[in-house]
Parts: sequence; C-alpha cells; structure tokens
Amino acid sequence: MKRENKNHPACYGNLENVFPLGQDGLRHTPEDCYPCRHKTDCLRAAIQGKEGLKVQEEHVDRAYHSGMIGFMERWLKKKDIHRRKKKDS
Repeated sequence: MKRENKNHPACYGNLENVFPLGQDGLRHTPEDCYPCRHKTDCLRAAIQGKEGLKVQEEHVDRAYHSGMIGFMERWLKKKDIHRRKKKDS
C-alpha cells in the first residue's frame, strides 16, 4: 500500500510488515510497531486495503474450522470476499 503522506514511515499500511502471520497461524503486531505513533492508523490502513481481504478470509476459515460458522455462512462470506477482490482489481 502506498504511504498516505510523507510523514508516515515506509512500512505504513503494509500488511506483511505491520501485521504479519505468525508461526501459530495468527497475525500479530511486531514489537517494533508498539512505540510508533502511527500504529493504530497504520493497522487500520493495512486492514482496509486490498490486503485486508486476506485477513478477513483467514478469519472466516478459522471460524469455519472451529465450528463457529457453518458451511453456508462460510460460502456466503467467501463469495463476498472474492467479489470484493475482483472489484478492487
């Protein structure tokens, strides 16, 4: 994702830098990001961007595998995510 203004660090809004997938299969904010004054806005920008759809898809898959949602709800949500990915392309 492109930086929104020149005052943001180079990593601003980059999902893989500011919210990488950990070894446990979940996403975590790196400790290097904690002191940054842009942390909250940066994470929001990363999640709201096209890459954020990956996070939503991961969330749906985890919910399905844990039994929190059923097949039809998973299918509907994945279909919506896929539609939004195509729209953003």
